[in-house]
Amino acid sequence: MKNKSIIYLALAFMVSFTISCTKLDENAYDQLLTDEFYNNKTEVLSAVLRPYTHANAWVTPSGQDGWWRPSELSADQLAWPTKGRHGEDNGKWKRLHYHSWTVDEDGLNRAWVLMYWGMGLCNDPIENLEKRDIGKMGITQVEKDAYIAELKLLRAFHYLKLMDLFGNIPVVTKVGEPAKPNTMPRAQVFNFIEQEIKQNVDKAPKLSKDQLGRMSQAGAYAMLVELYLNAEAWTGTARWDDCIAAANKLINGEAGGQNGKMELDPNISDQFRPENNLSKEVIFSIAYDYTLARFEPSWPSEFFHFKQREIYGGGRNGNNGVVVVPGVYPTFENADLRKSNWLLIGKMTKLADGTPVLASEEYDGQQLEFVDNIRKNKNGSTLSNMSEGEENSGVRFNKYKLGNQVAGPGGIPAINVNYNNTDWNIYRLTWIYFAKAEAIMRKNGGAANAEAVQLINDCKKRAYTEADWATHAYTTSTLTLNELLAERGREFIFEGFRRDDLIRWKKFSSGSWWDHNPSSATRELFPIPQQQRNLNTNLSQNPGYN
Repeated sequence: MKNKSIIYLALAFMVSFTISCTKLDENAYDQLLTDEFYNNKTEVLSAVLRPYTHANAWVTPSGQDGWWRPSELSADQLAWPTKGRHGEDNGKWKRLHYHSWTVDEDGLNRAWVLMYWGMGLCNDPIENLEKRDIGKMGITQVEKDAYIAELKLLRAFHYLKLMDLFGNIPVVTKVGEPAKPNTMPRAQVFNFIEQEIKQNVDKAPKLSKDQLGRMSQAGAYAMLVELYLNAEAWTGTARWDDCIAAANKLINGEAGGQNGKMELDPNISDQFRPENNLSKEVIFSIAYDYTLARFEPSWPSEFFHFKQREIYGGGRNGNNGVVVVPGVYPTFENADLRKSNWLLIGKMTKLADGTPVLASEEYDGQQLEFVDNIRKNKNGSTLSNMSEGEENSGVRFNKYKLGNQVAGPGGIPAINVNYNNTDWNIYRLTWIYFAKAEAIMRKNGGAANAEAVQLINDCKKRAYTEADWATHAYTTSTLTLNELLAERGREFIFEGFRRDDLIRWKKFSSGSWWDHNPSSATRELFPIPQQQRNLNTNLSQNPGYN
């Protein structure tokens, strides 16, 4: 884990300096004149790396709301139901599930603030690097250009996610200028992001072991793939050929990789294990290094049960929050290894000795058993909705592994040396394969050709044994667009893409799923948070919201 730990160890030299972004929030920060900083390469690198520690807030951090929660909990695969006396949280998770959120949602406001804060953490060093002489900073011109390009690409990622959630947003590239920016139409934001990426991709470093957890040329092309894949939904103009071209940059290895070229991993676990920094296909990730920097993943808090440490070993429990929506589990075939490896169901036993894990709430003293329902009919009830859950309700997350206990000397359990070092993938090559296949099919009137089938089969076959694969491979007749959506759901469950998938398939606002009825097309965008409009009267509200 040595290479990615530089992201955190370099920050030991970091001092606080002005990081205000658009002044759309009321947070105050310690300040130090930046003239006293950027005096050597270590200080420069600390400033460049600072936004990456903030990235921990992107995905399911306890007590915060990044882009992941609204992206997944408003869709048809995951939910956070109330379970007994836990999880009501003023109804915020129900409103996401029912598409009944309001302009006053604190969670949506925090998502806005966190992403603009991260954008500001990019703007500040970009400004300071651009105006400083390389000699005084102790870096070369090539290094300076690469750092600036990396930061501009990372800033583009923040804007991409903000545009995805909120559509029409302000774009600011200077710290605090203007203090109250105007809302920019979504199509113009799209164009800004595309231009930023194209202007900086060639100056950024290629993906390598030393660039893990940081933005690179590969990350830039992955962003372009995401832009073009959603271009029709986001701007009204399809960009399928551009999507295919950007995907080819990654598939053909032009943007670098762990071994000089991107490759699919040979199995379904390499991208999600504690050593996933060795994965051949990870493009951009949130890097964690608990061994050296004591920086641990935040996502277990959302996914883990109150007594998860007994199930997995190690030291992490959670708040028993996010579950798989009832009915999703059966969409995985029994022969599909993703069903048994990525999802957790049934009676739980302790990893240490195989004895039952005992429940602590409604079933206190009984063996904990996760079920594919939001109520186990404890009292003969047949209710199944967002308000009627119990502690055992719902199939659970088992995709990423923290590094469970392993057998030690004399049969005594020992902790995996890489425990808590599991990175969270933002983009991986499998997602690029699926995006290219979809673009090919969209161009072809929804029909798959041999190339699209091969792309999906190359990914899917890892989820089956050699004996099972022959009967589960796709053909040009079985890989329909609806089947592709279903396969995307199986492959990318928990990864933050489901809302966009449903929007592209025109099933987000019009669709029905467990305890969810069709909503309105205006719900395909979240409202500009009212707290931000109170601070900045130049922000226009999205259609359909008061």
